[in-house]
Amino acid sequence: MAKDELDILRKARVPAPSEEARERAVLAALSVFDENFSSRPQGSAAQQRQSSGTRNFWSRIMNHKLLSSSAIASLLVLPVAGYTTFYLLNEQPLGPGLGGGVLSTGAGGEGSAESDGAGEVKRELALESAPRPEPKRQQEAEEPAADMAVSQPAAPIGQLTKHRDMRGADGFNAPRIAASPPPATGVMPPDLMPVPEENRDRLEVFDTNPVKSALESPVSTFSIDVDTASYAFVRSSLKRGVLPQADTVRVEEMVNYFPYDWQGPENAETPFNSTITVMPTPWNDHTKLMHVAIKGYDVAPAENPKSNLVFLVDTSGSMNQPDKLPLLKSAFRLLVERMGADDTISIVAYAGSAGTVLEPTKGSEKAKILAALDKLGAGGSTAGEAGLRQAYRLAEESFVEGGVNRVMLATDGDFNVGQTSDEDLKRLIESKRESGVFLSVFGFGRGNYNDQMMQTIAQNGNGTAAYIDTLAEAEKTLVQEASSTLFPIAKDVKIQVEFNPEAVAEYRLIGYETRALKREDFNNDRVDAGDIGSGHSVTAIYEITPKGSPAQVIDDLRYGEAKTDNAAGIAHADEYAFVKIRYKLPDEDVSKLIETPVTAAEEIASFGQASDDQRFSVAVAAFGQKLRDTDQTAGLDYERIMEIATAARGADPFGYRAEFLQLVRLASALDASKR
Repeated sequence: MAKDELDILRKARVPAPSEEARERAVLAALSVFDENFSSRPQGSAAQQRQSSGTRNFWSRIMNHKLLSSSAIASLLVLPVAGYTTFYLLNEQPLGPGLGGGVLSTGAGGEGSAESDGAGEVKRELALESAPRPEPKRQQEAEEPAADMAVSQPAAPIGQLTKHRDMRGADGFNAPRIAASPPPATGVMPPDLMPVPEENRDRLEVFDTNPVKSALESPVSTFSIDVDTASYAFVRSSLKRGVLPQADTVRVEEMVNYFPYDWQGPENAETPFNSTITVMPTPWNDHTKLMHVAIKGYDVAPAENPKSNLVFLVDTSGSMNQPDKLPLLKSAFRLLVERMGADDTISIVAYAGSAGTVLEPTKGSEKAKILAALDKLGAGGSTAGEAGLRQAYRLAEESFVEGGVNRVMLATDGDFNVGQTSDEDLKRLIESKRESGVFLSVFGFGRGNYNDQMMQTIAQNGNGTAAYIDTLAEAEKTLVQEASSTLFPIAKDVKIQVEFNPEAVAEYRLIGYETRALKREDFNNDRVDAGDIGSGHSVTAIYEITPKGSPAQVIDDLRYGEAKTDNAAGIAHADEYAFVKIRYKLPDEDVSKLIETPVTAAEEIASFGQASDDQRFSVAVAAFGQKLRDTDQTAGLDYERIMEIATAARGADPFGYRAEFLQLVRLASALDASKR
């Protein structure tokens, strides 16, 4: 280059660097560095060496004569740095841990035909003992996996919850840059927003409970719900950077996810105690909340009855993902480790057909049980109905009188062989619940998760439903809350509330839409309802509009007073409502009744006077309604929910409430990014 050309370059005005571009590049580089190398010691053999392409790239730059000019160097420093960052990110993989599950197509994939019935389970188990092939050359290793299901070992704690499975257009794992935390304003930068994945989850569609007139419809009846699946599913969505669909949000399941220190009964003869409080509504100055809290009797560990458990495991092709079968096996390992020596465990697996993997085995033989679990592999279609029949048969054959007899179904819910409709499965489960065998349903995975089916069979089979998205959630459900998960203290628990129109103009039940019952179902012992386990907490919240309140939204009837004999309401003018709870003991078929009037004595003057547990449960209910975009909470923002929950956090030994606060922040940022 001529000297005069260099002089021109020296005098040229260097453009100011883009601060925004620099910050994004630095954040991206730091994020990738932290994800790959922050946990590795110096000199780790796992660290990637610089590739030949990278060395050649730097060699070309360093040998170029233009670098002799300081002016050119200053002019090129930012583009070179940006290009280098991009080049390195694409040249070097993001390290271990980001890989997905086994990629399976063809005969081993979902929907493939199966021909030899129960022999499929044996073939899957045989794969474990097959000799391992020699390592492939690099070119061969890049080809798709073989068309067969491969058993995946149970994942260690922490490994399964760190990354989500993200695949490129060709089906293999695509490298990604972890999004940086949202800025303090709560708005997530558009260029770092995650892209929602294809959603084939099957959900039960339902409308939010409406406001009802206490004069026209004074009675509200519903089954209790101790399921927690909705909260875990909502959490999974938010942590993936997506606001949950409204129909995944069942407010009562979010509220009942948390343990509360409600006052329990003194003995097991009356299996639970109820505490009812009337308080001001934090999102409406002209309404009140009627808070109904139920606490089950907590059975002491020494009193725990013997257990007869059947693990019914979905091993179909759709379970061949890290957050499905591998997580499932790790979760059940936790439960096996805490089982008593006299407990009995069986394992049934189903894919294209169903087969018994482990005959009834005593808890003292843990090594045998764990070995059977570890050998499970995924592949084939989904004969869930056959699996259910086989599991119930084993449970009935090993039935323990006076003990816990339970089938524990673990699946993504994708039934596609045999009886697959919700109605068919409902009839099957209803016919089996008379045997005294209870049912627990544990959902795994995303993408084709059948929440509607799981709710159907759990609600009609004396059962409960939970969603396991992390090993920590498995520990909560199967270890910390094992007593409430496994040991029922009451079944078919129903609540009926009659509101006094002399005191209450309107009311609405917050949540429990899928648990609504007819008024006449309350006294019908043949109608199934929810169950309460040892130490379970159940919370129901009504928003009520006092008579004469400006918050009333339904006009009074012109002829309502003349047509209604309201002498009873006048006689009980100091009562807001009359609450009735009907239940059966686990081994009985005739229900018992508890009745409680709700009077002014149960009312507190300010929301701040409520206990930490009461205020926190209201904050969770408000959050659930906010996610469902309920009209009644339109004026309540995420910041106010955070204030209520933070002030009411109280004792939080396992960090569940702290995690809730994080979810509210995430939802706030995601909601703001939509606007």
